[in-house]
Amino acid sequence: MSIHFAAARVAARSPVAQILAFRRAGPAANDNGEQGGSQANEAAMRAALYHFAKYGLGAAREARKSAEAAFFAGNRAEYDHWLEICRVLDRRMALHFEQSVQA
Repeated sequence: MSIHFAAARVAARSPVAQILAFRRAGPAANDNGEQGGSQANEAAMRAALYHFAKYGLGAAREARKSAEAAFFAGNRAEYDHWLEICRVLDRRMALHFEQSVQA
């Protein structure tokens, strides 16, 4: 039994060409469904990125601690600021903290 090479009829449709073909990237996985973005969201994102650069992977925990300190000090504006940073970095942690404070 002999083996014969059978070339693809159209080179662009060959399995190798399909694997190597450039594909467009899909939508971002972390966009959270937000389209565009307001200036408040941009400011919160900038503050969260700065905070992340300073504290690294523990940035959300540090933001939660700052929000907790501001809450118990009665400083509502500072509390909202730190809670928003925590929400940008770790939405679930911010939600749990917000629920524990309201309870």
